Amino acid sequence: MYNPDLAYYQEFYSKQLLNDTIPFWFPRSYDQEYGGFLLMRDADGSLIDDDKAVWIQGRATWLLATLYNTVEQRAEWQEGAKLGYDFLVKHCFDTDGRMFFHVTRDGKPIRKRRYFFSETFAVIAMAAYAKASGDETAANRSRELFGKCIQYATVPGLLEPKFTDTRPTIGIGVPMIMINTAQQVRETIGDERCDEWISNWIRTIEQYFVKDDIRCVMEQVAPDGSIINHIDGRTLNPGHAIEGAWFILEEAKYRGNDPALINLGCRMLDYMWERGWDKEYGGIIYFRDVFNKPVQEYWQDMKFWWPQNEAIIATLLAYLMTGNEKYAEWHRMIHEYAYAHFHDAQNGEWYGYLHRNGTIAQSAKGNMFKGPFHLPRQEWYCQKILKEYLAVKSTQWMVNS
Repeated sequence: MYNPDLAYYQEFYSKQLLNDTIPFWFPRSYDQEYGGFLLMRDADGSLIDDDKAVWIQGRATWLLATLYNTVEQRAEWQEGAKLGYDFLVKHCFDTDGRMFFHVTRDGKPIRKRRYFFSETFAVIAMAAYAKASGDETAANRSRELFGKCIQYATVPGLLEPKFTDTRPTIGIGVPMIMINTAQQVRETIGDERCDEWISNWIRTIEQYFVKDDIRCVMEQVAPDGSIINHIDGRTLNPGHAIEGAWFILEEAKYRGNDPALINLGCRMLDYMWERGWDKEYGGIIYFRDVFNKPVQEYWQDMKFWWPQNEAIIATLLAYLMTGNEKYAEWHRMIHEYAYAHFHDAQNGEWYGYLHRNGTIAQSAKGNMFKGPFHLPRQEWYCQKILKEYLAVKSTQWMVNS
């Protein structure tokens, strides 16, 4: 991948973001009556449900505020972020301080989950909105909720457990989401807790989940880091681990191209690309078994949209930081596969769910789990790092130059 290719990708991602992905969602998804966003949409953008997934309300708020903060100060983006922020504050918190997961259009609670991912996305939404608006109350709310998330992540017993203590497990999801949450808080409003906690969560991932002996990143392990040899314990999610890889590579970049973090992020990417890339049809497969046994979930060999987004980011960032042409080739492979199969050239945005052979499984662009986040974040982040790279030349990025 030579610099002319990098310039092509930079222009491509920027145009896709601003001319294709964002216009699919906004302004049609602004709920001017009740606040927040109407995001459950079919391929043509028509509404299929007016309920609201709280974590995706947070994600959409983060996206709009981030576009305002980093791309262009468009009033409609700031106004849209305010719609999301106000809805989160007014309707999405229970009396115990926890957040709901699923609410009606006008904010009546339907479901609350044991995990705290709605809270982490609200943290980054509030932080980005605070930067976009100058609202110090929003910044304080973000920091306070960030502190609660740290407690949820580290203090046993604060949240109702999903399982009994018969077979204790720890998952990679919590340290991963907390790394990225802290990175976003640090970038937008600043918080002195971020650097230390990011380091702690990275150490947790490396110590317990990265298995160099079998070239794998586990999704869950026993509290001592050992593999739980049962179906759930053996199940791998390559796209999720690849997402964690680029969070760590981003931290390496922030810390002046820290070689240990580059090494860790690239190992994670290498291991899970080997396990996740579909050599027959292309794309990242959803689940694998660590010992190549049958996987329990029936959708195990489908192609979901978001693992492709995370792999596009991770391979590009790995190439820019190392200069290793292997990552350039992987980026080309995943980029070409994903935009050929997931992108809807007629209506914009991506389909969410494909069969293994690349045919469309269903037409929805938005539901309780898919919305304006993974794809626009990928296009926003890729055009951003490419713009930075091309501006300063590769010599300031590459650690071995």
